[in-house]
Amino acid sequence: MTHVEHVAARAGRTVAWPAWVHDDVLTAYTKNGILKPWEHQANAATMAHDGLHVVLATGTGSGKSLGYQLPALSRLMSDDRATALYLSPTKALAADQLRAVAGLDLDGVRPATYDGDTPRAEREWIRQHSRFVLTNPDMLHHAILPGHTRWTTFLRRLAYVVVDECHAYRGVFGSHVAHVLRRLRRAAARYGASPTFVLASATSGDPADAASRLTGLQVNAVVDDASPRGAVTFALWEPPLDASLSPPVRTSALSETADLLASAILDDTRTLAFVRSRKAAELIATMARGRLNAAVPGLGRRVAAYRGGYLREDRRALEQALLSGDLLGLASTNALELGVDLVGLDAVLMCGYPGTRASMWQQAGRAGRAGGDALVVLIARDDPLDMYVVHHPSALFGRPVEATVLDPSNPYVLGPQLCSAAAEAALTFDDLAMFGPAAAGAAEALAASGALRKRPTGYYWTQRGTPDVDLRGTGGPPVEVVEAATGKLLGTVDRASAHAMLHPGAVHLHQGFSFIVDELDLDDGVALVHAADPPYSTHPRDITDISVVAVRSYVDAGPIGLFLGDVDVTNQVVSFQRRSIRTGEVIDTTPLDLPARDLRTVAVWFTISSRELSRAGVAPGDVPGALHAAEHAAIGLLPLIATCDRWDIGGLSTAGHPDTEAPTVFVYDGQAGGAGFAERAYGTAAAWLAATRDAISACGCEAGCPSCIQSPKCGNNNSPLDKPGAVSVLSAVLRRLP
Repeated sequence: MTHVEHVAARAGRTVAWPAWVHDDVLTAYTKNGILKPWEHQANAATMAHDGLHVVLATGTGSGKSLGYQLPALSRLMSDDRATALYLSPTKALAADQLRAVAGLDLDGVRPATYDGDTPRAEREWIRQHSRFVLTNPDMLHHAILPGHTRWTTFLRRLAYVVVDECHAYRGVFGSHVAHVLRRLRRAAARYGASPTFVLASATSGDPADAASRLTGLQVNAVVDDASPRGAVTFALWEPPLDASLSPPVRTSALSETADLLASAILDDTRTLAFVRSRKAAELIATMARGRLNAAVPGLGRRVAAYRGGYLREDRRALEQALLSGDLLGLASTNALELGVDLVGLDAVLMCGYPGTRASMWQQAGRAGRAGGDALVVLIARDDPLDMYVVHHPSALFGRPVEATVLDPSNPYVLGPQLCSAAAEAALTFDDLAMFGPAAAGAAEALAASGALRKRPTGYYWTQRGTPDVDLRGTGGPPVEVVEAATGKLLGTVDRASAHAMLHPGAVHLHQGFSFIVDELDLDDGVALVHAADPPYSTHPRDITDISVVAVRSYVDAGPIGLFLGDVDVTNQVVSFQRRSIRTGEVIDTTPLDLPARDLRTVAVWFTISSRELSRAGVAPGDVPGALHAAEHAAIGLLPLIATCDRWDIGGLSTAGHPDTEAPTVFVYDGQAGGAGFAERAYGTAAAWLAATRDAISACGCEAGCPSCIQSPKCGNNNSPLDKPGAVSVLSAVLRRLP
């Protein structure tokens, strides 16, 4: 345990109910035990009631839902024609909100979820009768807005739009959602409505600005959290090195988390373990289950995994089992990070730093939601960023959380969204202002390409059907995982991850059971698998090439150059390793024949002259390893200054790139058109690269390890790597950079 942070308990501040709250709504809350609102709830609700767009940005468990429910439900009860639309980034959160609103039992509100899991037989009833519709941006984009003529009555009467957990809308996904909300505003205006937007966010940097960019409206922020909070004990945990091995090997964060989860359940402590990937959630649940059954036969049934890709009935059963107490422990991806009301949890484990302080505190807030004290443990992975933060607690505590990064002007987002808007209704010249200053030029370009047709009245969509726009950047519809012997659908994997997760020979985990992939059919979107229990795990390897398209900005620092620009990235998964589950040793490497994928995105890169490398003491033969090590560590540390994690970004280093004609290190956004991370890195390059150098220098290893310069996603098997050379390279760059 490298550090323990004690967060003191906090008393709450209540105020009287606002005079405008409808009597039936007030009675319903009182019956549910809410005698008075917290001050921040009443402030945000009153702003919304007065017609001001507002974002309520307070801590986890602070009751943000009351802040938007009060004005929306009071309006629905006082005007029996009014409607409200609720948007959340996950189905689990919408289901939780449905339970809360339905539990108030308000006559005539008729709340209902309208998402991909809603049976078609119910959808028509919801369109005609529900006055509080709960959905997500994907359904709004794919179904509601393209079919707005079927929602005419609902949209004409739309009084409030609630955007819950709006800090989740970042990067390319957030940029798409920003335009979906503009399309919603446009559709509502077409039918004579001008709804008030109420947004809820975890504590974030500059929430008013982020909410304004998301909605295209002037949004006011309420940030003073008046809710009570139990004390939190927050521990930072570094898995130990096994000195009996040569060289010493660090115990995996997965194994440590499984041990802690099993220990917590043995002590009857209700615990949620957050992990970074679907595969890790399955592994931790399986390991914890085995340890519990070994200690108390049958106790393993009280721990499970929860992740995206499960079928609807499986997700709902797990949520109910955790709420009821049938499950004491859950290993979950961030699907349960957002505001699902998990009352009664005692502890949260984080298997690895979530990537941002905002996400860290959001996950930590899952514990102690009933007002009791809470324990939070962050278990470091063998990763430069994780090792940095557990040894530099000041990077986590006592610092403001990050601002949300999104860019609605991204041309890879703006163009398809304008096409979607035009497909819904002709895009008038006045409409373009709603989509930002770049919209007019983008519309002209779309007309020149033939995607839109320009007429005196505006721009018209020229194709049949609607544009194929992927909000989440997953590369298209998900790939279905099917058991070959039975034809049973096990779940889904997003298309962008299919090459790495569902290649032939991959081990696929599902609810504690192992399967091996026999065939991946990308054209039909199906992976066929068979049940197995292999003693190994699989790890894909890939290769990447980059070409510079255009330079947006640069810093000329003599022998050092720092650049921001557009690049083309070509990536291909070329092989996979099988590694022993018991020892982690590589058993073998198998080549793969999968198609390459092309990506135009935004990158930050620096160049360093060969003469400057010589001055820094880096011999010519050591240059590739020094640059490669610096690239790995820079990717690992970028989440310190940008709202991303290392899986959102990629990199490449070379001792001589044909476009720059110099030794170069690239770091690029992993989304088409960019996601704002490279721009953030460019703007704070000195701080970012200084933290990178310090993390490498401070690591106690001799030649480099996963805690500093090795990367879990390296396509070159972490070779070559030169730890001292990386420190020398970064020091040389920092000496010259302003």
